[in-house]
Amino acid sequence: MMKSNKRLIIGLLLLWPAFTLAAESGAAPTWDQLSKEEQQTLKPFQERWDNLPSQRRERLQQGVKRWQAMTPEQRAQMKERFARWQKLTPEQRELARQRYERFRQLPPEQQERLRRRAHWFKNLSPERRAELRAKWQSMSPEERQELKEKWRREDRGPMHERGMSHGPGRPGRMGPR
Repeated sequence: MMKSNKRLIIGLLLLWPAFTLAAESGAAPTWDQLSKEEQQTLKPFQERWDNLPSQRRERLQQGVKRWQAMTPEQRAQMKERFARWQKLTPEQRELARQRYERFRQLPPEQQERLRRRAHWFKNLSPERRAELRAKWQSMSPEERQELKEKWRREDRGPMHERGMSHGPGRPGRMGPR
């Protein structure tokens, strides 16, 4: 019995460096372990970096890598989005988080369909988007729900909806076809 305990202890002591190395390799880096570029981007976090949870540090570090891989145009777009996010109230931010979480839970084909619709809407002229927003806002909740269900059934999206479509050769046309 005593020999087996000694062997166990010796084995654990011999393996201790391997356990330590494995644990350290999964740990988020300290501030001093970040590259100069990462430190530059993460400067607002410098004072509290080493006290942040390791998952948060890892996410921030991944974000820096994505940021560094972006083109200047993509970076400008992200700065604009961040500025808009900062202007939101806490309630609006929470609503956005909830919507995003619901989106992430959708099947991939539904996510793609919504992305196509958003892309279609984004590419409309500002005037046309304003028209469609006004029309949507003037609808009752029941009318909105009915329209959403019709889009789902048809799987064609808002661009083909009667009263909201672009007829051939008539972009931005409102009303029946």
